[in-house]
Amino acid sequence: MISIIDHLSSINLLSALIVSVLVFSVIQGAKRGASGSVRQLTLFVMEGLMTIASVVVSWKLMEWLSPVLRDWLISKQIMIPNEKLGVVRQFYYTIVTGVRDFSLMRSGLIFLLVYIVCKHVLMWALHQFPWTHPSSAPRTPKGFRSWMSSLVGGGIGILTGAGRALMIIAVLFVATMMFPKAPMTEYIQQSSIYQKGASEIIHPVTGSFLQEQLPVFTRAVEAEFNSILQRKYEVLDANVPDNVIAAAQEVTAGAETDEEKARALYEWVGTRVRYDHEKVRLYEEERIWKEQTPEDTFASREGVCIDYSRLYAVMARSVGLEVKVVTGLGYDGRGSYGPHAWNEVYLAEQGEWVPLDPTWVSSGGDWFNPPNFYETHVKDA
Repeated sequence: MISIIDHLSSINLLSALIVSVLVFSVIQGAKRGASGSVRQLTLFVMEGLMTIASVVVSWKLMEWLSPVLRDWLISKQIMIPNEKLGVVRQFYYTIVTGVRDFSLMRSGLIFLLVYIVCKHVLMWALHQFPWTHPSSAPRTPKGFRSWMSSLVGGGIGILTGAGRALMIIAVLFVATMMFPKAPMTEYIQQSSIYQKGASEIIHPVTGSFLQEQLPVFTRAVEAEFNSILQRKYEVLDANVPDNVIAAAQEVTAGAETDEEKARALYEWVGTRVRYDHEKVRLYEEERIWKEQTPEDTFASREGVCIDYSRLYAVMARSVGLEVKVVTGLGYDGRGSYGPHAWNEVYLAEQGEWVPLDPTWVSSGGDWFNPPNFYETHVKDA
């Protein structure tokens, strides 16, 4: 019994899935017979060609529409208002300004919408032909001819199954190229069937193009995704109360450069706000999250890392600094990392973004752009 369990646990589930798809297609082809299987294979090929056509059309329209949409949105001069926004307006400004400012987001949405419409139109046109309907297929004869029809149908089912299996391998091949360090990538590559299909069919067709371009594209997507998250906080915290603005101006009154302003606010937020351990306990033990705005943090003088970062961001923006709220992992001093948030501020004199962590001011050390900052902070990917 134990040996059977050990044997089953050693089976690669991806290989089992691909084999199952192939077996299912063979059984399906045998049941449909020769004529039904030919019809099914023809439909499969036609749908594949229509998918390729939809991708090409969507790509070309995306290249044309993306700059047109961007310029149109810029002409509308849509600005996030400095006032408290409801959920609907928050969503509106996040999406509209995101589509305007983030090229991958804009291009992706256009491509997806055009692809859906194009694919549906082509599939509707295809299914207008009578031969695509199951009722139009001739009945399978009985006896010897029935067995022959099932045998031929099963053979055609092998071709259909191979096509389906190849599609699965192609999707997984792209996924492993985009996320080479993901936990599932190693498991996928352990499948001998996947390895054979990827190395002997997919890779010779694509060459080195996917291996070279997909990681670059993935990093671009990660960077833009972080920018979209940043936009979320910009919309949420667009309304900066007068007392917060006045405090920021007072703190930076003697500062002349961006770095002096940014450091003065870093020290002020880091020393004036107390870390809210009870908020952490409520979330970790009872899954209760106490949401608070920068105004709440300013008034209560307590919060957790995201609250420090959001307060720093609104105060910095109110005195003319460009600043981001960054989320990721922070070193806990005990050999592991936990969820954390900090800031990056743009210093015009140096022409660069620099990191800072107001939450860690009370723990000692200088966390305003130290050389080892990203040894203890890991950005979300």
